Amino acid sequence: MARILSYARPKDLKKTAKAFIKYLGKHTWALTIVAILVTIAALATLVGTYAIKFIINLASDPNSTPETLIWPCVIIGLVYLAGALASLGYTQIIAVLAQDVVYEMKEDMYKHIQDLPISFFDTHSFGNVMSTFSNDIDSVSDALNNAFAPLIQYFVEIVGTMIFIFILSWQLSLIVFVFYILMFIYIIHAGKKSKHYYALQQKALGELEGYADEIIRGEKTVKVFLHEKEAIKTFENKSSELMEASSSALNYSNTMVPMVMSLSYINYAIVSIVGGLLVYYGYLGDLGTIAAYLVFVRQTAMPINRFTAQANLLLNALAAAERIFNLIDEKKESDEGKITLVPTELDAEDDLKEASSRTSSWAWKRETDDQVSLIPLKGDVCFDNVVFSYVKNHPVLKGVSFYAKPGQKIALVGSTGAGKTTITNLINRFYDIDSGAITFDGIDISAIKKDDLRNSLGMVLQDTHLFSGTIEENIRYGKLDASQEEVVMAAKLANADSFIRRLPQGYQTYLTADGANLSQGQRQLLAIARAAISNPPVLILDEATSSIDTHTEHLIQEGMDKLMEGRTVFVIAHRLSTVRNANAILVLEQGQIIERGNHEDLLKQKGRYFALYTGQAELS
Repeated sequence: MARILSYARPKDLKKTAKAFIKYLGKHTWALTIVAILVTIAALATLVGTYAIKFIINLASDPNSTPETLIWPCVIIGLVYLAGALASLGYTQIIAVLAQDVVYEMKEDMYKHIQDLPISFFDTHSFGNVMSTFSNDIDSVSDALNNAFAPLIQYFVEIVGTMIFIFILSWQLSLIVFVFYILMFIYIIHAGKKSKHYYALQQKALGELEGYADEIIRGEKTVKVFLHEKEAIKTFENKSSELMEASSSALNYSNTMVPMVMSLSYINYAIVSIVGGLLVYYGYLGDLGTIAAYLVFVRQTAMPINRFTAQANLLLNALAAAERIFNLIDEKKESDEGKITLVPTELDAEDDLKEASSRTSSWAWKRETDDQVSLIPLKGDVCFDNVVFSYVKNHPVLKGVSFYAKPGQKIALVGSTGAGKTTITNLINRFYDIDSGAITFDGIDISAIKKDDLRNSLGMVLQDTHLFSGTIEENIRYGKLDASQEEVVMAAKLANADSFIRRLPQGYQTYLTADGANLSQGQRQLLAIARAAISNPPVLILDEATSSIDTHTEHLIQEGMDKLMEGRTVFVIAHRLSTVRNANAILVLEQGQIIERGNHEDLLKQKGRYFALYTGQAELS
């Protein structure tokens, strides 16, 4: 059945096909065998049809006997049997081949996603990425399983049919060729018309799926604000848009099959009449020729319809593959850093040296042409006139300068959008600065390998993300080789041990996605325990205690103070009572530090911090 599928065609067909062939090229032998078997299956059909000429001529020969027909029939039977066995063989091989190719594409895409910068996820929705990872991969798999081999078979059948009918009667073939051309002209015309509507359909489908995903994820909020009716109404509107676009597209594409079939019937009727006249007047040699010819003509529409359907399915897969390859081609997170983080120990002369296994002390390893130097990891962070913008010419930080000495607790305070979280993101090198410098233990962080830099940092975010798995596994995520004792110790430091032990399965309690079976406060405690187990020299708490009561927060802070002794801590908090004991409080507004000092100093200044602390102003 001829049809056009819902995806738009690939924008760069040549580039996409080249990338697709690259994956197929890894399986050359399997593809070669498939091509041979497909060709055998197609030729078996053609040869069997052509043999009708000889069977009928033998049957109509007065001198023929039943025994005369036995061997021709046996041979034709063997030909069809070979075709059937070839079809069975290539379908089995293509099923395995398709899974191998899809596996390789999935693996390459997932690996590449892990190497993409945070900025990519800022500008690409979760739904679109997941659609590429699931729906587009499925489209490629469907095409490989259902279109690749049949496309070759139907192409061979079309070309073979043209050759055989020309051999049988070139006069009648002129009529057939005219109708072939008419069929393809209509298919191309309807395809162009429906392509526009299918593009609208795909857009409407994406909006509908995105909306449904958003509402389902936020079902609690929907119910709290009694927005069920509004959500249903919006869904119905978007669903109606999708239905209208789909109907318009199908109105064109669904006319292809009846139109092609109608043309084939007309073609068959004309060829039958003209062929009969040619036989009657002696221009066509024998009855077997016209019989075989008419069977070929009757079969004409079938390979054309099927070829069109498979070609569209393949183009659909290539469009999906294009999105996959575009994702794989996304620029990876750049990393020019050379300095690495290594465990250290003291040698017999109390000199620092690199350890062969993990220890409690670390150092930055700088290698030059003639020497290797170790710089002890302390947690000394310095911002020097840092300017940064997410969007060019729209700076978020405007010449920010400050320092944090090892063991200091630095609090970042300010209104939403002032640049607090941005500062912590820059320490992690989630983004690169426009100008200025950020140093870690006197080393420019751009010279440190990103993985090693981030390995030296612990981070607890306001939006806690837990993974499906046990509580123990989620805590151990901060240090994969941690022992059971270390997991429990980290939980105790975060004040999570008591609530964990009250759960039916304790540390083996299985968490659903994002820990939905725990309270927000409990999830936050686990996130803090996960950071604690890595024992980083620098800890970043971005509203880490926002969902925890004051008593629990006090206990957590006691544990953190023990954990971070001699380490550097950055705290972002709206609750100003949590930053009173900070060594330095930085007050930010519009990307600049407007006040700095400890709690007492800032109160004496009676500026912005004083107004916030005394309630004369509010953080927003």
